[in-house]
Amino acid sequence: MAKTSPVEFLRQVGAETAKVVWPTRRETMITTAMVFVFVFIAAVFFFVADLLMRTGVTWILGFGQ
Repeated sequence: MAKTSPVEFLRQVGAETAKVVWPTRRETMITTAMVFVFVFIAAVFFFVADLLMRTGVTWILGFGQ
């Protein structure tokens, strides 16, 4: 690999950064909302799964209440 000078490297970084298509504020807000919804769904799922497993183990082993 050929070595590049720091100045040339910074020029290349600037050129690549200019090619990036940044999301709009609306796209960012929608994506953020989707993340929160899916996190909530995952939290409910794991809460229910944990509750069922705890109830099953307590019932099988016969102690805990």
